[in-house]
Amino acid sequence: MDRDLRSIGEVARDSGLTVSALRFYDAAGVLVPARVDPVTGYRRYTDEQVASARLVAGLRRVGLPVAEIAQAVRAEPAVVHRLLDTQLRRLADGLADARREVSRIRALVPLDESTAATRLTVDRAGLTAAVAAVRFAVGTDPDLPALTGVLFDVTDTGVRLVATDRHRLAVASVHAAVDGPAVRTLLPLAAVDRLRRLVTDPDVDAHEVRLTVTTSRLHADVAGRELHVTALPDDFPDYHVLLPRAGAHGPTHRITVDGEWLAGALRAGGPTLTREYAGAALPVAVLGLGSDDGLRLLGPDDLHHAADLPGSPDLADSGPDGRGPADSGPDADGEYAELRVGVNGEYLLDALDAAGGRRLVLELDSPLTPLAIRRPDDEGAFSILMPIRL
Repeated sequence: MDRDLRSIGEVARDSGLTVSALRFYDAAGVLVPARVDPVTGYRRYTDEQVASARLVAGLRRVGLPVAEIAQAVRAEPAVVHRLLDTQLRRLADGLADARREVSRIRALVPLDESTAATRLTVDRAGLTAAVAAVRFAVGTDPDLPALTGVLFDVTDTGVRLVATDRHRLAVASVHAAVDGPAVRTLLPLAAVDRLRRLVTDPDVDAHEVRLTVTTSRLHADVAGRELHVTALPDDFPDYHVLLPRAGAHGPTHRITVDGEWLAGALRAGGPTLTREYAGAALPVAVLGLGSDDGLRLLGPDDLHHAADLPGSPDLADSGPDGRGPADSGPDADGEYAELRVGVNGEYLLDALDAAGGRRLVLELDSPLTPLAIRRPDDEGAFSILMPIRL
């Protein structure tokens, strides 16, 4: 009976659709009224159709095509969720395309001097070192465009360069005289390489680099030689959550090592493990910590021995100079408590090469927390490697 049905005005009020939208979805076969009066043409809907109308309103707001809205109204919940996932991907792709187009348009429009921009003067050698310290960690996955560049994070005291490919993170800071607000800009790797060539050009006689930075652009001036760079339109992830802890809650172990010795040992090919990842053989370097807080590379035999010891998931033994083994026995409870951390051997070698120098500091906490590599003379420059479960 009509008195048990809802008028089109009531459905419009309760669903968020307009009366004209309800008529459109009726004509399109998306939401057909339960009854249409043959004389007056008035549409009537059941209470269940009010819920369908609310669904249609929501799908319309997120831009789902009419054909897919019609499918969703009649589909099982799992199908609706798949349609929503597809639409989210469309929206994300569309936003990325729009950002790229905006960046392209910005590059065509000269920078207005009145536009809010941050200007800073940095040491040329310091900027060169910072770029070299982070470049190795830039991502190459085209599906993750936000990781294919270097973040320039400008604060009131200088600029921090950050790069990550999700498996490793590199950070380097340069003090600077800063005029303007804090700003972040994400530069594509090719542009960073052009900047590096400019600041390392031996024909340029200057000790300082002048940078003008906005969220969408960077301008560099070295003794009158200029470089204009358009930033990537993507949002760089929040890297602060991965920064090493400091103070009382810092790493359990800070170990000074001979970086050249460790890099030489890695290049010599041992000792390492091999794990399969994404169908390829992955070299895993295992760092062991012994009772004297030394460090050495552990091989399969060391780990096999550790696995045979009761209560000992993290065994390693090392020498006092970080170069060789030392006797390492059980503790008072008869258990081995030494630490072992596995990381991608190629990534570790890249990090050591980027850090440079003979004396480096490795920060280790546990087999499941990142490994940090630092230069003792520069606490602002470091890299982090994600651990590999052994």
